[in-house]
Amino acid sequence: MTSGTIPAEVFSPEHPVQTARRLYRGQRRHLLLATVAFACKHSPVWVMPLLTANTIDAVVEERPLRVLWVDVGVMVLLVLQNMPLTQVYARELSLALRTVETELRITLCQRLQELSIGYHRRMSAGVLQAKVVRDVENVVESSRQVFDSALAALMTLAGALVLTGLEVPAFLPVFAVAVPAAAALVTAMRRRLHLRNEAFRHQIEQLSARVSEMTHLIPVTRAHALEGSELERMGSTLRDVREQGVELDVVNGRFSALAWALFQLLSVLCLASAAFAARLHALSVTPGDVVLLSSYFVALTGSVTMLMGLAPQLARGLESVRSMSEVLTEPDVERNEGKAEVREVRGRLVFERVGFAYPGSAGPALDAVDLDVAPGETVALVGPSGSGKSTMLGVVIGFLQPTTGRVLLDGRDMQELDLRTYRRHLAVVPQESLLLAGTVRDNVGYGQPELRDRDLQEALEAANAWEFVRAAGGLDARIGERGGQLSGGQKQRLAIARALVRDPRVLVLDEATSALDPESEALVQEALARLVAGRTTFVVAHRLSTVRGADRIAVMREGRIVEVGSHAALLAAAGAYAGLVDLAGSGTSVT
Repeated sequence: MTSGTIPAEVFSPEHPVQTARRLYRGQRRHLLLATVAFACKHSPVWVMPLLTANTIDAVVEERPLRVLWVDVGVMVLLVLQNMPLTQVYARELSLALRTVETELRITLCQRLQELSIGYHRRMSAGVLQAKVVRDVENVVESSRQVFDSALAALMTLAGALVLTGLEVPAFLPVFAVAVPAAAALVTAMRRRLHLRNEAFRHQIEQLSARVSEMTHLIPVTRAHALEGSELERMGSTLRDVREQGVELDVVNGRFSALAWALFQLLSVLCLASAAFAARLHALSVTPGDVVLLSSYFVALTGSVTMLMGLAPQLARGLESVRSMSEVLTEPDVERNEGKAEVREVRGRLVFERVGFAYPGSAGPALDAVDLDVAPGETVALVGPSGSGKSTMLGVVIGFLQPTTGRVLLDGRDMQELDLRTYRRHLAVVPQESLLLAGTVRDNVGYGQPELRDRDLQEALEAANAWEFVRAAGGLDARIGERGGQLSGGQKQRLAIARALVRDPRVLVLDEATSALDPESEALVQEALARLVAGRTTFVVAHRLSTVRGADRIAVMREGRIVEVGSHAALLAAAGAYAGLVDLAGSGTSVT
C-alpha cells in the first residue's frame, strides 16, 4: 500500500455510513481537539439565555447591582474567548478534512492505476474524473457542514436541556416532544432523499462523460459542420440533469418546509405555555424563566431543524462515498503483489496454445495461437479487422491475460511475473501519440527524472526530432495540450524518442505510421529502424512499407495465425499474405 492511501477494506458500497466513519478513524486526535474547542467557543449560545434571564429577574426583583455586574462580566468573557478558540477549531477540523481529502484522491488515483485496461475501456474517462474530483469534494464538504452544524445543534440541545432541567424541570416533557417528531420526519424522508441523490449522481456522471466526449470530438464536429447536432445531444443530457436536479430540490424543499412548520408551531406552544403558567401562577415560573424557556425552545427547535436540514447534505455525501467505493472495491484489477520480479529481459516470447475471449463476446478473440519469437526479432502482425492483432499486442504488453494456454517470457510464465517490473523493459509507440501538456523534456523523459539533457538530446536526434525541437526552443519548449502545437509526424517522433530513452528490450508498434503523410512517414520510418535494432519487436501495421522489413510476418484470421514467414517467402507461397497484398491493389496496404 502506498503511503497516504486508505486500505481497501475501509470501503463498502453497501454500507456508506460505516465507510464514512472509517475514513476519519486516523483523524481522531484532530477531531477531538476540534470538538473541545467548538464546545468552549459555542458555549455563549446556551449560556447567554440563562444570564439574560438572571439579569431580567435581578431588575424585576431589584437585586443588588453586583449581580448585574457579574452577569455582564461573564457575558464579556464568553464573547472574547470565542475568537481564539474559533481559530483552533478551524485549524484542527481543516487538518482532519484536508488530510482525508488528499488520502481519498491518492487512493482513487492508485486504484485507477491498478484497474485493468478492460475496466478503463468499459468506463468513461469523464465518469472516473468526476469520482476523483466531484465525489471527493462532496464527501469533504458534506463532512464539514455536518460537523459544523451537528456540533452546534447537539451542544445547543444538550446545554438547553440540562439548564432547563436545572431551572424549570416541569417544562422538560414539552421540550422532549421535538426529538421524536424530528426522528419520525427524518425516517419518512430518508428513503426518498437517497433515491433522488442516487439518480442525480448518475445524471452528473453521464454529463461528465458527455463533456469529455464532446471536447475530444471538437475537431471532427467542426470539420463536418455538426456543431448543431452536438449541441442538441449535449442539450438533451443537460435537460435530463435539470429534471433530476429539480426533483431533488423539490424533495429537499418539502423536507425543509415540513421541518420549519412543525417546529415553529411547537415554539409557539412552548411560549404560550410558559406565559400562561407565569400569569396564572400555575408553576413557579418567573418573568426571566419565560424568556429563558422561550429562548431555549427557539434554540432547541432551531437545532433540531438544523439536524434535519443536514439530511440532504448527508445523503449527498453518502452517495459520493458509495460512488467512490464502487471503484475502490472493483475486483477487475491487475494482480501483481507477491509475484516474481523481472530484473532482466532477453526478449524471447513464446505463445503456447494461447486463447483469449472478451467477456460477453460470441467467440474467442484468440484461438490456440502458437508463436515463438526470438530475442531481437521483429514480427509483424497482419490481417483483416477483427482478426486478433490488437488482442495479441494486449497480451504482449500484459494488459490481457490468456484465458487458455500461456505466454512465456524468457522461459517464465507471464502470469507468475510482476508485470509492472516487466514493463520497465518494454516500450509502446501507439497510432495516436499520448503526450503531456508540458515541455519536450517532460514528455521524452516521462517517469525518468534522473536522465541528463544529453541523454534526451541523443534520443531526440535518433528519432529525427532534435531539429524541430531545437527550432521550437529546445528541451523546455512547451508543446500544448496533447501536443496540440505539433504535427502528427512530430508527435510520433517524440513518442519514438520517449521509447528510445527507455532502452527497452521489448517493443510494440501499433499502427505507428498509419496517419502520416509520405514525408513524415519517411522520417518516422528511419527513426523506427534505429528503435527496433536489436530489440524484440511486435508491429501491427497496414502499410506494406512498414511490414516488409520485418524478420517474420504472422498473418492472422479469426483469432488464429494462419501463415508465418518473411515477406519474400510468403509472396512466393502464394497463400493468405499474397492474397492480402493482391487485394490492396497498389501494393501499399496489407489489411
